[in-house]
Amino acid sequence: MDERVISDARAGISVAVCEPNGELRDELARMIAKKKPEARLGAFSSGDELLRSEEDFAIYFLDVQGADGLEVARELRARERGVAGSVIVFVTGYRDYMEEAFDVHAFQYLVKPVDGKKFAEVLCAAWAEAEATRRREGRHILLKLDGIMRKVALRDILYLESRNKKVAIHTTEGAHEIRRSMETMEAALDDGFYRCHRCYLVNLAQIADYGPRAIRLENGEQLLLAEKKYADFVKTYLRYAKSGGVVHV
Repeated sequence: MDERVISDARAGISVAVCEPNGELRDELARMIAKKKPEARLGAFSSGDELLRSEEDFAIYFLDVQGADGLEVARELRARERGVAGSVIVFVTGYRDYMEEAFDVHAFQYLVKPVDGKKFAEVLCAAWAEAEATRRREGRHILLKLDGIMRKVALRDILYLESRNKKVAIHTTEGAHEIRRSMETMEAALDDGFYRCHRCYLVNLAQIADYGPRAIRLENGEQLLLAEKKYADFVKTYLRYAKSGGVVHV
């Protein structure tokens, strides 16, 4: 069987506006609807209301009222189980929390009063980021596991490990072993994966940090990074990040 990557069609992009000021909340929603009429909008007056809705949005325009707004963002990230899939844009009158915003992988930080032109620019950039994430999340690899054909989401793969004439696919749900070569699997996967060592093929979206000799994943596991590959790995990872890849480093 030839492994192949396939994509699933997904629904349109959803956008949440969380803003206690009703007038501003309506204005932001109007600007979004005008610029992106295909957006599926949700409007919330507080972080508690947003969290109670239990809806998952692709883009969040989130007001920061002191540390409370950051706690809402942390809860949203916790729901994503370590993968920063949604795009969070803080829209706030507080400048003091900008540094903490990056701890929750904020995409942008807009300070009130909101400039319409700047907001439109950030919306378009956030939209492009959400589209890139949606494309990645809709991609699967078709594998025969335990005699059954299964689709394994690329986002759920942590890394692949070479074991003689077999390959162990380590996922968020456990490991699966198949009789394939690492070269075959490397060719089947997309550029979101990197051959960091002859024994390992790592999912770039799962990297927490790295050094010249090792890569640490979000789940705490460490993989060897061949020293001679370090420079190429850094270039590849930066290119991946610039193209909209999920980054935790």
